[in-house]
Amino acid sequence: MDLQRLLARARRLAGSARPTERRLLGITGPPGAGKSTLAAHVVAGLAGQAALVPMDGFHLAEAELRRLGRTDRKGAPDTFDPAGYAALLSRLRSPEPDTAVYAPAFDRRIEEPVAGSIPVAPHIPLIVTEGNYLLLDSGPWSRVRALLDEVWYVELDTQERIRRLIDRHERFGRPRADAERFVHASDEANARVVATTRHRADLVLTFAPDEAPPPQAD
Repeated sequence: MDLQRLLARARRLAGSARPTERRLLGITGPPGAGKSTLAAHVVAGLAGQAALVPMDGFHLAEAELRRLGRTDRKGAPDTFDPAGYAALLSRLRSPEPDTAVYAPAFDRRIEEPVAGSIPVAPHIPLIVTEGNYLLLDSGPWSRVRALLDEVWYVELDTQERIRRLIDRHERFGRPRADAERFVHASDEANARVVATTRHRADLVLTFAPDEAPPPQAD
């Protein structure tokens, strides 16, 4: 990956925005591939011309997952609110003068979405959004791709990606054995779903284990 070329590509996209319509760049890929790390680099590199709005803010709350009996599959497509996510993207595409948009974030320390966490000023020309299911073509998820001007798919060596996922779950409080079980039973099931959407991306970025950026909260 050449970060400078990616920044130049994102900068061109931002430069094509109009006052009445923002550009939206999606970054997708399987869990642990480095989506949020790359998205953060792009937003930082555009220095005030882009805002980061992750898909993970649309996780269903833990109480709702318990009601649905889906806590063991948290992160699967049906454990999000895709219609709400698409509605926010639609609103972000068409900024209103002097009106900020407030997007939700996901706080891994409490494993819950937090509303109104991310302010998006009206003058920002580019929204970078990242998440697993940006290219999923089923149900309400199918609305998302049509709202994105460009989508990049990030992939990483599978064993390195799994190692990073296990380490991440452990870092946020899961016992090692529980982290390993969850990754192999849930995260990898989600990764297989994401892999079926790869062909719909505008750009595929493949990391080798020794060249992937350090993981953040992907």
